[in-house]
Amino acid sequence: MKAAILYQLGQSPKYGEIGEPVPQNNDQLLITVKAAAIKNVDKGRASGSHYSVQALEKPAVVGMDGVGVLEDGTRVYGFGAGGVIAEKALLNRSLTVKLPDSLDDVTAAALPNAVIGAAAALRFRANLQPGQVVVINGATGVTGMVAVQIAKYYGAAKVIATGRNQEQLDKLLQLGADEVISLKQTDAQVTDRLKQIHTETPISIVIDYTWGHPAELLLAALKGNGSTTHKVRFVTVGGMAGEEIILPSSILRSSDIEILGSGLGSIAAEDMQKIFSEVIPEMFQLAAEGKLKMDTITVALQEIEQAWNMDVAGGTRLVVVV
Repeated sequence: MKAAILYQLGQSPKYGEIGEPVPQNNDQLLITVKAAAIKNVDKGRASGSHYSVQALEKPAVVGMDGVGVLEDGTRVYGFGAGGVIAEKALLNRSLTVKLPDSLDDVTAAALPNAVIGAAAALRFRANLQPGQVVVINGATGVTGMVAVQIAKYYGAAKVIATGRNQEQLDKLLQLGADEVISLKQTDAQVTDRLKQIHTETPISIVIDYTWGHPAELLLAALKGNGSTTHKVRFVTVGGMAGEEIILPSSILRSSDIEILGSGLGSIAAEDMQKIFSEVIPEMFQLAAEGKLKMDTITVALQEIEQAWNMDVAGGTRLVVVV
């Protein structure tokens, strides 16, 4: 079969021929693949930089998840028991979701990674409750834009979105953000506005996709002055601005901040199962009804090597169609 094949870490996958996968047990389902998204986690694994890369043997078909058709014609999305950007792939039966008839393959392939990166952080790590104030730090990427929409759907009273792409920030106001803050402003302007918001409508949750300096600014804005403070759950989901921060002890001692991570390995097994049994089906239905939006562009499987490092506009997911 034809597939996107990784021969060496750090190289782009190539379009080539590889043997068809064969189910090894009843937990594996064979699909004819229709679409699969190229995500940061896929690129990280292929480059060798992602912490899960030790599970990747070469040559390997790339892609962690995708959309396809079972032998009986049922359309499904699922996590792969192996690479998915290929003509055929194996899915984990327990991590498979049937698609609504009205949801197209490309949107179904594009959404789940962002849904997991947003909903897992908001629902299971931050425990978002209706009426709370939420900051999405670094909201102009694909997952951040989905997080803004899901936070409002889950009942957030106010959602503040930060980012550097002004066009995407403006779009977030149309998608449900109550306020946007440009990270292109001076550090003082960013922290002063966040402090003002925290004083007027205390922030309960921060979902952070940047880490690095933008996270430092947000944490500084949450620093207390010696009096009782409002509890804040700060959930880091990504490190687009760097993998390290400077965190003064005084910030943690002066404020009721709880710092958590959300990603592969930090989500409880029972919560991961709920993501597939409850969250993704619910979000697929919202998308089918036009209530959850994501921009996509598509490329054909045979274009994988050129498309792998394609410059994709912010907030847009690249999807391979097979």
